[in-house]
Amino acid sequence: MHQLESDFSLYYDNKSSYYQSLCQQLEGLLSIERDPITNMSQVASFVFYSIPDLNWSGFYLNVDDENLRLGPFNGKVACVHIPFGKGVCGTVAQQRQSVRVDDVHSFAGHIACDSASNSEIVVPIVHDGRLFGVLDIDSPTLNRFDDDDLVGFEKLAATFAAATNL
Repeated sequence: MHQLESDFSLYYDNKSSYYQSLCQQLEGLLSIERDPITNMSQVASFVFYSIPDLNWSGFYLNVDDENLRLGPFNGKVACVHIPFGKGVCGTVAQQRQSVRVDDVHSFAGHIACDSASNSEIVVPIVHDGRLFGVLDIDSPTLNRFDDDDLVGFEKLAATFAAATNL
């Protein structure tokens, strides 16, 4: 964990309010720049240090509607290329639907970039009908995320998309 547990009391007490506050903070953070690389870097760091019990936060970018390429992130080194339809990120890229995985080791075709990751949320970022990429969040804890986290990450991804020239 990156900060003391007590720093995250609102997260544990009221996730909806916590994510709403994060979206407002992120909106302010991204209000001074619309560059995708800059904003992805800011989001990856912001999420990594604002949500408890994560070991990876970042982006994979749509290269050619068949492959994702690693973008800005926080955490250990990661897989560089992921084909659409492979692993959690590739599945989300292909289906363009968010996925929450309680145990990544039971996910068919899981790609183990970091063996310490045990649960994951991936959210697609679509702009004008085109997949820009995915926001990928990993935790070392099994069953780490719930539906409130999924909705929260979808809102954070939408905040990023609205503030960025995609």
